[in-house]
Amino acid sequence: MMQGEATTSTGGMSLSAPLYRAITTLALPLVQLFIQHRVMRGKEEPTRVDERRGIASIRRPDGPLIWMHAASIGEAQSVLVLIDRILRANPDLHILMTTGTVTSARLMGTRLPGRAIHQYVPIDRVTWVRRFLDYWKPDAGFWIESELWPNLLMESRRRGVAMALLNARMSESSLASWKRAPAQARELRGGVGVIQPPDEKNCGPQPGRGGRRVSVSGNLKLAADPLPATAADLIDLQESIGDRPVWLAASTHRGEEDIAGAVHSNLSDRVPGLLTIVAPRHPQRADDIEASLQRTGLRVARRSRGDAIDADTDIYLVDATGVLGLLYRIARIAFVGGSLIPHGGQNMLEAAQLGCAVLHGPHVDNFRSIAGELATAGAAVEIADGAELTRTVGELLGDPDRANAMAEAAESAAARKQDVLDTVLSEITPLIAGATARPR
Repeated sequence: MMQGEATTSTGGMSLSAPLYRAITTLALPLVQLFIQHRVMRGKEEPTRVDERRGIASIRRPDGPLIWMHAASIGEAQSVLVLIDRILRANPDLHILMTTGTVTSARLMGTRLPGRAIHQYVPIDRVTWVRRFLDYWKPDAGFWIESELWPNLLMESRRRGVAMALLNARMSESSLASWKRAPAQARELRGGVGVIQPPDEKNCGPQPGRGGRRVSVSGNLKLAADPLPATAADLIDLQESIGDRPVWLAASTHRGEEDIAGAVHSNLSDRVPGLLTIVAPRHPQRADDIEASLQRTGLRVARRSRGDAIDADTDIYLVDATGVLGLLYRIARIAFVGGSLIPHGGQNMLEAAQLGCAVLHGPHVDNFRSIAGELATAGAAVEIADGAELTRTVGELLGDPDRANAMAEAAESAAARKQDVLDTVLSEITPLIAGATARPR
């Protein structure tokens, strides 16, 4: 099995453990080819690809070590504030953060606090997993959301690693898969002592939970600090934009950039000087996005090239990671992507925290409860398609009072979610205490 870009998986839980191990062992030639293919596509860092084989690229720090694993950038961002709280309370502790995507690795390189280090998660082959665990010797392991890899879980259990599943979301399809293989589910989750689903929907009869503590924590993504931005970057971008009306299409996925371009084309005559900012979820698609937008006659400036935003710029394409904090502070109106296509949505609370009127499509399964709370607060609007997005963006640009009211409601709704972190910490503190007390 191979972790993909921003993938969520239960690995081979529908297979017996011996069969899954045999398949992942015998598939080595295919896995090696797949790694090479990912390197060529920019989905692996060539200088760090050995980490995917369980070969560490940095020295293990002395003393107790807690391992946290998050699938990709959104999950990784959600635990930064948790990492900070754990380290401040435990001065002798270090944290190893693993993720599986290039974008998340780059973000962790700039956002992790002292005594926290990043490595890529090893691919779920027994040999590579054992190499990883033998080197890092984690005292506890916290898995974020629902990317569960059988060999990693079972080998961690054999080593007595105390484990917890945090923000343990389970889609309908995942739940159905678990129910089809209850024995494998029990085996896979057998070493997990704490399971914290984000809401009641995910707290139901989870196969394999046994006698483990299962308690609703609230969504960790609600407890994250606002995304950062420097004063210098804010001043530079605001001066480049001037007093032009602006809206943002953030964390967009394939197809949504074209929709944003169509919104701009449809509104530009009615909204003189309009600037549309597009920040794709995966910046490596920027060449294709730029070409597609230019074919419709739009003039594109790209952040990665240092292009100036001038009077002729229609689209400012922000093909970089770690800049949403800057963009949400600049744009009062933000469409949050992954929601007009059946992806499940992206974290709209990040926009709400920074005072944006939030727009999103109907496909927000990953953030359904957040979307509902923002809608109830008058902070967000669900739009069905590109035509409705055009109409709503146009209305908000033409009615600043309404946009400001939505933005203020969003900020207030987001501020009420900070108690989630205390709930999570109360459950995992005993595991942390046990980890720090383990004999070296």
